[in-house]
Amino acid sequence: MRILHTSDWHVGKVLKGQSRADDHIAALKALVDVAEAERPDLVIVAGDLYDTATPTADSTKIVTRGLSALHKSGAEVVVIGGNHDNGKALDALRPWADAAGITIRGAVGRPEEHLLSGTTRDGEPWRLVALPFLSQRYAVRASELFELSAAEVTQSYAHYVGELIGRLAQGFGGDTVNLLTAHLTVIGATMGGGEREAHTIMGYAVPATVFPSSVHYAALGHLHRAQSVAGPCPIRYSGSPLPIDFGEEENVSTACVVDVSATTAARVREVTLPVSTPLRTVRGTLAQLATLTTGEAWLRVYVQEAPRAGLREEVQELLPKALEVRIDPKLLPNPGAGKAEAARAGRSAGELFADYLVQRGHADEATVALFHRLHDEVMHA
Repeated sequence: MRILHTSDWHVGKVLKGQSRADDHIAALKALVDVAEAERPDLVIVAGDLYDTATPTADSTKIVTRGLSALHKSGAEVVVIGGNHDNGKALDALRPWADAAGITIRGAVGRPEEHLLSGTTRDGEPWRLVALPFLSQRYAVRASELFELSAAEVTQSYAHYVGELIGRLAQGFGGDTVNLLTAHLTVIGATMGGGEREAHTIMGYAVPATVFPSSVHYAALGHLHRAQSVAGPCPIRYSGSPLPIDFGEEENVSTACVVDVSATTAARVREVTLPVSTPLRTVRGTLAQLATLTTGEAWLRVYVQEAPRAGLREEVQELLPKALEVRIDPKLLPNPGAGKAEAARAGRSAGELFADYLVQRGHADEATVALFHRLHDEVMHA
């Protein structure tokens, strides 16, 4: 059978106030093009369809249309919830999804609901363990969280995940293609740069040994960089179809096409997806920035000028697509160097603010004057 594995769409992502809706529409269109060209039997979306647990109506429209288009390519589509998704809200879409030929498992429910089965166009049977993101509070009873040490909670979480996967995998057949999809962090994998740290730190990491050797292919989501992980079975992150934040600008946007059978090892091909609006970091003085040709990329700019009021506006006049403007860290003073912080007692807010600017290398009379004006307005409001 052939599988198209994708994850971490993060539809609804707003980058420094800039909507990425057009980028997401283009990314999902490219993914649908892959499905139409490769004609997979099964499409797996391994979590984080949305960037927020409260997606807008426009975000929901983008996701549902994307899923419908993937199904129209002739594939069965299975979706699991990720840590950014609202699992219960995803499950509320199941009546629509069932009618549309799409299987959704948004949150962890009864174990029997998470072992799916189907048959390919050629009659080859498959079974799939579909495990959405599982919070520590759900896996480890709330009362135990307050009694266990951090290390014990980590062990308990990994143990629970392993026990759940093991129980579900008991339903695998000896003559079926046995698959697994989950949204979690595996020890030894590399973060992509834009993941939510609280859900990727070691407290949420599990060893690769939670996956049984009977799995022919494990399709994971959560980490945004495409990669394989060593383990008792083929374990793979598909990566995100577009860079989510500037920390991911070097990532290659991909999906995975997998050919596997009950008797042959999984063969994985990474398919590179075009990014309509890339992310790029640039550095330089104002004079140097004025000479750059950056195309349609959204920009993070490290400006090599002394800090002053209005500098951001000057940069954005030169580079209208600069979403983030910072002073180059190389120009900033060492926070530990120089004089000790001035005592607070008996000093005005303006004096303290001026000292703070000096310590940070931002000394600028116009900025201090602006602070005084705003402070006076607030105090007399």
